[in-house]
Amino acid sequence: MGGWERRLKALIAAVALGVAATSSGVLMFRGQAAAETLLSRGKPAVASSVEGPEFAAGHAVDGDNRTRWASEEGVDPQWIQVDLGSVARVTRVEIAWEVAYARAFYLETSTDGTTWTPVATITGGDGGLDRVRVDSRARQVRILGTERGTAYGYSMWELRVYGEPGVPGTGSTSSSPTPAPAGSATVSATPSASPSASASALPASAAPRVDLSDARKKDIAMQLVASAENSSLNWRAQYAYIEDIGDGRGYTAGIIGFCSGTGDMLDVVNRYTQRKPGNALAKYLPALRQVNGSASHAGLDPGFTGDWKAAAADPAFQRTQDEVRDGTYFNPAVGQAKRDGLRALGQFAYYDAIVMHGPGSQRLAFGGIRAAALAKAKPPAQGGDETAFLHAFLDARAAAMKAEPAHRDTSRVETAQRVFLRAGNLDLNTPLAWSVYGEPYRIG
Repeated sequence: MGGWERRLKALIAAVALGVAATSSGVLMFRGQAAAETLLSRGKPAVASSVEGPEFAAGHAVDGDNRTRWASEEGVDPQWIQVDLGSVARVTRVEIAWEVAYARAFYLETSTDGTTWTPVATITGGDGGLDRVRVDSRARQVRILGTERGTAYGYSMWELRVYGEPGVPGTGSTSSSPTPAPAGSATVSATPSASPSASASALPASAAPRVDLSDARKKDIAMQLVASAENSSLNWRAQYAYIEDIGDGRGYTAGIIGFCSGTGDMLDVVNRYTQRKPGNALAKYLPALRQVNGSASHAGLDPGFTGDWKAAAADPAFQRTQDEVRDGTYFNPAVGQAKRDGLRALGQFAYYDAIVMHGPGSQRLAFGGIRAAALAKAKPPAQGGDETAFLHAFLDARAAAMKAEPAHRDTSRVETAQRVFLRAGNLDLNTPLAWSVYGEPYRIG
């Protein structure tokens, strides 16, 4: 067969398959770059966590399929990012997962390592090799895992970023992402911002509305609570936290301040013992039952605080804290806020209130605070104005705080949540700047 016949047959096949053919007979999928270079090999990589020193982030870009990055186990979300060294046109990203794969993750890019733009959303992942085609101007590329596919963490053998070095991208994803083969992850391309804008810089009306149960929004909520509870944004470092803050509730501990005097600490230790019988905290269950409802440490001292801190290194104990947080506080608060028609800021206001005041219906508990707000304004679900209702809720919350000597500082309301509300940031979009107890904080 002559060369022209082969090229003609290739062209006919290309039309049938929905791909383009060059004059030389080389086939390319529509939207595919003419030439792609592996940009990520050996470049600096960092991650949100590592399971151990042998699983460092750099192993994901070293070109060695025998080494891998692995995050800490049992924690969502987690991320890994690579710095390409200079802004380039990124056209394709490949992830070779180890057994601990991501069922859902975001592919994000940045030109400065600070402002991140999501360029693809992946759901329904089943491990193996994920290929995502994009067209983005980027120096940094990040994989943000939001849902683990196993009980472990996230782990990948290789993270490969392809593109054209020194060639600015269009700033948007490809109009025709490479179709995912059957059984592989679903690739949902999300248009990224232009080079002069970013997702975090979009006005609230233009940004997609995402509620607090989204992994990234939930992480923001955890950081906001940690700034007030622990004077830190690193909420994951608080699994080991424990002290008596003198509020009449005994020991306060863990990621949201479980208390020995309010029953939730007892719930944590009881569930942990069911999950892992014979753990170091199991022996304190009788004492925790005895001190519930009081400020007493009877039967807990002197060893309880040390054993709590030691247990915090156990992923099973961390998962237990997460479960009690979600089941007792986060899910009920967000669920009620949604029923009231509130967006992410209102959902967070409910969550922060239920963490501090408890889920009861008493006057100074969450139920009483909400009832006081309902007496002043209607929520959106009842035809009311969302901003007016949230001001009423924060007023009631501040009044409840002032009624308790240990909580009279209302800065977590007035110089944090109220600041976001006055700015009209009902979707709790980043960047966020606030202060608590006089200390400034910022996300994004």
